[in-house]
Amino acid sequence: MSMSMPNNARRAGLVTVLAAAGVLAAAGAASAHVTVHPESYAKGATDGVLTFRVPNEEDSAATTKVQIFLPTDHPVLGVLVSPRDGWSAKVTTTKLKKPVKTDDGTITEAASQVTFTGGRITAGHYEDFDIAFGQLPDDTDELTFKTLQTYSDGKTVRWIEQPEAGADEPEDPAPVLKLTAKAAGGEESGDSAATNEADSSKSPGSTKTAAASSSDSTARGLGVAGLVVGVLGLAAAAFALLRGRSARS
Repeated sequence: MSMSMPNNARRAGLVTVLAAAGVLAAAGAASAHVTVHPESYAKGATDGVLTFRVPNEEDSAATTKVQIFLPTDHPVLGVLVSPRDGWSAKVTTTKLKKPVKTDDGTITEAASQVTFTGGRITAGHYEDFDIAFGQLPDDTDELTFKTLQTYSDGKTVRWIEQPEAGADEPEDPAPVLKLTAKAAGGEESGDSAATNEADSSKSPGSTKTAAASSSDSTARGLGVAGLVVGVLGLAAAAFALLRGRSARS
């Protein structure tokens, strides 16, 4: 009997490790989607940059094309694309149904799509695509950037789903940028807003939003790590109990 107890403990430990590995794998798969950074900006922010992070989810194919669609009902004005090594970018504009009045005049056209081609994102890697803007809209609380990701084997993943209130995150969510209230006194965030959380230091009302939006993957990683530690702790306790019984036997 004294010999069987350690074997049982080892089996329990193996099961725990396998279960933890399964949890980590599931979390990794769930977090591997196209995201926009920073996750929030002040309404009407000017002269900033949006970074779209595109991970490769396929083991046997590379990402060869990324299409990012910009909303035109609440247009992003003054779009410029930062060049990436190995990639070429094409900006498509469209005529606005409702022109936008600015200090520089009335805008009747705006960017509706940015397409990146020519490069490759291989398995286990990601690419950051930067899109600079002159001004964000101030008449909405969020912007949705539907995205298509095409692989070398012809497969296209459509990151276009939008979450519904009270529902779980969709399988293929579109990147969403939250727009927070302007700073006190109506000051708009400028160049400093492009450095992720810098605009939150100007706007007390958006500090919590910026802090909470540090990263989807980071939050999920910490949650999974806590779960795994808890599981391993239970396994260790079970091992100690079984060992104690063995010693008494």
